[in-house]
Amino acid sequence: MDTQETSRILIVEDDERLATLTREYLEGNGFEVDVEGNGFEVDVEGDGNRAVDRILNEKPDLVILDVMLPGEDGLGVCRRVRPEFSGPILMLTARTDDMDQVVGLEMGADDYISKPVRPRVLLARVRALLRRVINAGDNTELQSSDDSRLQFGNLVVDNAMREAWLAAESIDLTSAEFDLLWLLASNAGRVLTREEIFTALRGIEYDGQDRSIDVRVSRIRPKVGDDPMHPRRIKTVRSKGYLFVKEV
Repeated sequence: MDTQETSRILIVEDDERLATLTREYLEGNGFEVDVEGNGFEVDVEGDGNRAVDRILNEKPDLVILDVMLPGEDGLGVCRRVRPEFSGPILMLTARTDDMDQVVGLEMGADDYISKPVRPRVLLARVRALLRRVINAGDNTELQSSDDSRLQFGNLVVDNAMREAWLAAESIDLTSAEFDLLWLLASNAGRVLTREEIFTALRGIEYDGQDRSIDVRVSRIRPKVGDDPMHPRRIKTVRSKGYLFVKEV
């Protein structure tokens, strides 16, 4: 019986030297295939159009995606693959371009790192994203309910199935959006600070500037039937964080 369990990370980067260095760094820090065929295979793709086909056909366990690419750019790649690819996407953006980060998250990226990339930061984010996938069915320490399915009126959130429904209609959520929704819903009635959310979902401290949580909340609100301008389900608590309301 074949018991090989090789996973794959796909680096989509047209700078060949940077892509090679990134691959070698990951391989040197545990992301490699052992003699029995277990572990991680790290591949590189330098063209955006080919990357779309490879992501959809190969279904890698994680994609590291640069914004600036020949052919389809990284934002376009993310937008095209996200409806059929549920794995984590880590986007590399220009340090000074905040819009790349916001648009990338809106297109469905799970996380982003600004260039120039610090190798140790990249490694930490990769491990955090993969750990989140592996532990997708587990409860975080913040979760106040042991139930795997929560219901709030016509909204149902099921952690075992990693799906949510509004008025019996399935809600289209990315993996990162579901994680945030479940965290908020399972702590309904309690204000969660951005620091708590970052620690629970990304395993890193909040730096006071990262907007990824805010962007995700803005995307989730209309999907769960909230009015984005006057939300009643997921409320922003000024200078603190977010509150998921038990009864609307």
